[in-house]
Amino acid sequence: MVFAPKIPVILEDPKDFEFTLSELRQYDGIKNPSIYVAIRGVVFDVTKKKDVYGPGGSYAVFAGKDGSKGLGKSSLDPENAVPETEDLDESELRVLDDWFSYFSQRYNIMGKIVPEIEPEAKI
Repeated sequence: MVFAPKIPVILEDPKDFEFTLSELRQYDGIKNPSIYVAIRGVVFDVTKKKDVYGPGGSYAVFAGKDGSKGLGKSSLDPENAVPETEDLDESELRVLDDWFSYFSQRYNIMGKIVPEIEPEAKI
């Protein structure tokens, strides 16, 4: 995979917003016009490529999700558009690293995925 864009991309400084997976789902191009995709817990703004990641786009399955497993497996199956990578083999992990590098050179980083906060139990 060739990583460097053919036309140089000027990226903003990475932002450090925190998103839970539930919050990230809002950035799917439907509920919110912005489209974010996370890889390995890093959230990228892919809105400028809504033809690819937005509704009806070839990679829309990853919009509003951490699709690390699917990207590593080169799978567009919605059940693989999840952050878990434990069952990826070495080759798939390299593919995932390639995707991370690809995104890092093209899309602004918006922040990272953080764990869902459990509501406190009432006593």
